[in-house]
Amino acid sequence: MGVVEAQGPTNEWEYNGCIIPLDLYYEIETQTWLRINDDGTVTMGLTDVGQVRAGRLLHARIKSPGKHIQKGKPVASLESGKWAGPINALVEGEVVEANQKVLEQPDIINYDPYGEGWIVKMKPTNLERDIKDLLYGPQAIEEMKKYIDEWDIICMRCT
Repeated sequence: MGVVEAQGPTNEWEYNGCIIPLDLYYEIETQTWLRINDDGTVTMGLTDVGQVRAGRLLHARIKSPGKHIQKGKPVASLESGKWAGPINALVEGEVVEANQKVLEQPDIINYDPYGEGWIVKMKPTNLERDIKDLLYGPQAIEEMKKYIDEWDIICMRCT
């Protein structure tokens, strides 16, 4: 009951209020996403489900541009009133930009996790190798649905 599943006009799915864009790569366990940019960089962030589980974000730290990060190692850390944890790099590479808006107002992730709430941009060392471990498209949607059901998650925007 209360499950809404619809394909939106902007190439995204909605399930239990959770927005799941179809054009992103996902790591379901950590609830992080990756977008491949036209310039060869990648943008990373926390999913809608991830921001709901974390709660209203209060603090953010992001590695500085120029820093080389191994895949699976922390590229940022986030903290809310009920959770603190790392955001691990989904690819190996160099940090090219930390989102200043997130550093100044971390809860922008709660309002807009796929837009203004992105966390970091990186220049990957070997993108083809690293994205093989990530889920995309229908497979990502299916696994995200399982995760949402398992944790009984209903997404809402913090205000």
